[in-house]
Amino acid sequence: MPILTDEEADALDELLTKTVPKTNPNVRGPFIKNRETMVILDTFSAEYLKAKMMATNKTPAELINGMIRREMAMAD
Repeated sequence: MPILTDEEADALDELLTKTVPKTNPNVRGPFIKNRETMVILDTFSAEYLKAKMMATNKTPAELINGMIRREMAMAD
């Protein structure tokens, strides 16, 4: 990033600190969309996932996706 002059820095400061961002409450961002997929686990399931995460260096989503895919493959 180039070094700003004093005037440019003051203008940027003015823009970032004294303006109100425009938002649209009808637009659903990624954080709102992720609420729809939230799952609450019991303690046993949470501890199991935590242990698997530590052992495999995978995220909970990766582990759950793998479990679901294996379950679906067995159902075929």
